[in-house]
Amino acid sequence: MTTLPGDAAPDQQPEVPGWRPLHAGKVRQLYTSTEDPSLLLLVASDRISAYDHVLATPIPDKGALLTAMSLWWFEQLEDWGLVRHHVVGAGPEHGVPAQFAGRATVARRLDMLPVECIARGYLTGSGLAEYLATGSLAGVELPPGLQDGDQLRAPLFTPTTKAAVGLHDEPVNEAGVAALVGAERGAQLRDVTVELYARGAAVAAERGVLLADTKVEFGLDPDGDPADPASLVLGDELLTPDSSRFWPADGWQPGRAQPSFDKQYVRDWLTSPASGWSRTSAEPPPALPDDVVERTRARYVEAYERLTGRRWH
Repeated sequence: MTTLPGDAAPDQQPEVPGWRPLHAGKVRQLYTSTEDPSLLLLVASDRISAYDHVLATPIPDKGALLTAMSLWWFEQLEDWGLVRHHVVGAGPEHGVPAQFAGRATVARRLDMLPVECIARGYLTGSGLAEYLATGSLAGVELPPGLQDGDQLRAPLFTPTTKAAVGLHDEPVNEAGVAALVGAERGAQLRDVTVELYARGAAVAAERGVLLADTKVEFGLDPDGDPADPASLVLGDELLTPDSSRFWPADGWQPGRAQPSFDKQYVRDWLTSPASGWSRTSAEPPPALPDDVVERTRARYVEAYERLTGRRWH
């Protein structure tokens, strides 16, 4: 399988004229401009991670699909008028190198806030685990008897801390967010996150897709007044299958895990007897079979096409 430039391992981040390597995560790479330090280059690779491992097998087109989907949502965001975003552009005229075409964006550098902002409209994942243990979610008491996949009466803001590399994010309530960023900014993060979820869920619903939850990250404009609400800027990605749970509406059935438009197919295979691998093993996960790769790619393509209404090339 061909390895593209953006798929280099984190410790082998390639040199790019005009851009200096800044950081390499599990699936994305970050560069800073050598001419304008206020600009960053964000490169999405085809690598895929699961259970804290970067898998040896990439998913073809994954980086380009996620980049294109996020850019489409940023276009919608401009019409919504909720908050500014960090994207400058994604073409060569904006400085995207040819080897990263289609999988990279140039963005403004922000002073990122130490909060992972999550909104949930359905009960699943870590939210379900918290509810089963406490009967509540992010400090909000919920009705008894809820099941995996149940819709909440109203979307909830369920933030977490933004942990250092190698550590896990921890749930935090609104008081905890206020302690990190101030009460007024914390309230703004809650309101904007929940409204972003609501707008995204409405768009998805028109296309037969349920948006179960989403994660967004915000920063402050370094040239603005940090006390000004208008200095808040949306960073990172927006409403992609890597930052959100999307479910086909016609397959929704509370009381069980829902089929989804993300890497759940990979997770399911890794934990099945077919993989021969155990999450408790010290060994890395095995390479993915071709059929798992193809079906996972197909889920990302379907998510892109259904949500944006555009055909994937």
